[in-house]
Amino acid sequence: MIRAMYRAFKVVHFADLHLDAGFAWSGAFSDAARRRRHGLRETLLRIVRVAVDTKADAVFCAGDLYEHERATPDTAAFLKHTFANIAPIPVFLAPGNHDWYGSESIYALNDWSENVHVFRESRLQPVDLAPGLTLWGGAHLAPQETGNFLKHFHTTGSGVHLALFHGSENAWFLEQEEGKARHAPFDAAEIPMAGIGHAFLGHYHRPQDAAHHTYPGNPDGLAFGEEGERGAVIATIQSDGTICRERRHVGSRAVHDVHLDVSECGSQQAVRERLASSVEGLRGVARLTVRGDLDPDVDLREDDLRDLLANCFDAAIVRYSVRPGYDIDAIKVERTVRGKFVTDVLGSNLTEDEQRRVLTAGLRALDGRSDLDVL
Repeated sequence: MIRAMYRAFKVVHFADLHLDAGFAWSGAFSDAARRRRHGLRETLLRIVRVAVDTKADAVFCAGDLYEHERATPDTAAFLKHTFANIAPIPVFLAPGNHDWYGSESIYALNDWSENVHVFRESRLQPVDLAPGLTLWGGAHLAPQETGNFLKHFHTTGSGVHLALFHGSENAWFLEQEEGKARHAPFDAAEIPMAGIGHAFLGHYHRPQDAAHHTYPGNPDGLAFGEEGERGAVIATIQSDGTICRERRHVGSRAVHDVHLDVSECGSQQAVRERLASSVEGLRGVARLTVRGDLDPDVDLREDDLRDLLANCFDAAIVRYSVRPGYDIDAIKVERTVRGKFVTDVLGSNLTEDEQRRVLTAGLRALDGRSDLDVL
C-alpha cells in the first residue's frame, strides 16, 4: 500500500485553450474572430478564479495554452499577469504541439512569477508537489514529431506519482474529430506500468475521464460539432493515490449547432418564425444548417437569416442541405431546358446526394434564383 505524508491535494487541470486561435470559420481577421479570442481570455480568468475559490493547491495546464504562430506580446503579458495574480498557488505548464517550447516561445521569453513552473525538456522531469507526491512533466520542443513521453520511462522514489503532458492516447484517437493528428502517442496501459498513478493530459478536445488519465477537453468552444462535457477539471488526489474528479463549466461562449427544417414553410416569414423559435434563449456562437424540402416559391436569402441570428449570437454561419421542392417526375418529361437538365442529371454517374445538390442548385438557377448555396 502506498503511503504518503500529505492528506489530500487539490488540482485545477485544463488544456487546449488555444489563445489567439484563428477561428477560420468566421474569418481570422473578422470582428467575430476577435470577439472569440477575447472570450478565450475570459475563460482563462474563470479557470484561475476556480483555483482561487476552491482553494486549489495547484493549477495544471497540459499544453496548447496558446498558438505559437499567432501569439502576440500582449498575450505574453496577459499570461504573465494572470498567473502572477493567483500567487502563491503554483502553476505548472507542459507545452504542447501548438505552444511548443523554444527559445522564441512565450514560455522562454516571459519573466514569469515565482509560482509558475514551465517544463522545458522532452523527457519527463520531476517536481515535488508535497511530501510523498511528485509531478512528472514534459514539453514538446517542436510543432511535430514529439515521441512517446512514457517510452523507457519509470518513476523513481516512493509515494504517489502524477504526470502532466500533451499527448495522444492511441485507443482514444479514433474517437477524435476528423483531421486530428497524433502527437506524442502512447497506450493507456503504459501509465501505470511507468509507476504513474494518474496522468493529466492535453491534446484531445473531446473530454475523457479514464482510470489512469484525464483529458479535460478544450474549456471553451473552438469549433462546431464538439461533444462532451468540457471545462476545467477539479481533481483531488488522496494520500493513497485515489482521485476524485469534477468538471466546472468555464467557457465564455457557448457554441451551438442549430438545425432548421424548412419543409412546409410557404413563405420567408414562416421560415423566420420557425428559426426564431429554434434559437430562443440561446446565446454565443451558432452554425445554422437549413434542411428539408424548400418550396421553390420561397425567396429565402442567407442575409435574411443572418440578420435574425445577429440578434442572438456574437457570430453565426449559415449552410444549406435542402432538397429541391420541385416535382422532378413532372419536370423530367418537359420539352424544355429544365426537362433536359433534369434528365441529364438523373442519368449521370453522380451519387444520389450529388444529384440532389446539382438539381437544387441548377433548377433554382434556371428560375433566376441565387438566394441559396446548397451543401
